[in-house]
Amino acid sequence: MSEEKKEMFPQEIQTLIAGIFPNTKFFETKFENLQMQIDMLRRTQEDFKEEMRDLKQDMNYRFLQVDKRFEQVDKRFSEMKEDIDRRFEQVDKRFEQVDRRFEQVDKRFEQIIASIDRLSDKLDKRDTEHRNFTLKMFSISIGISILGVLGAFLKTMGVF
Repeated sequence: MSEEKKEMFPQEIQTLIAGIFPNTKFFETKFENLQMQIDMLRRTQEDFKEEMRDLKQDMNYRFLQVDKRFEQVDKRFSEMKEDIDRRFEQVDKRFEQVDRRFEQVDKRFEQIIASIDRLSDKLDKRDTEHRNFTLKMFSISIGISILGVLGAFLKTMGVF
């Protein structure tokens, strides 16, 4: 075995050790790769944060636009409500005018009814007076007719 055992030189030992245990250059390369990956992640993260800030600003701007539009819509609804309220007030005023006109018409009808009542009372009184006059005249004409019939009867009887 000793013959078979070969003597190793220090360079071979170093290579053997270097093969088994990595040297510092290996670790430096690995650490540099890790550092580059970390830096790249940080840049990506910063880019992502910047994109998120931009997105947030854009969203805030859009929300402000939406708020302005809602304010415009609210203003339109307020104006429409005020216009409707004004129209209802005008309609209420018209109804009040119509109510006043109906009251005037009612008063006029009451005056006409009172006038008709007075006229009917006058006509009733006149009719009563005419009836009395007619009855008097009828009585007189009947009386005269009876006297004429009595005179003709007496004349036929030879009294006159």
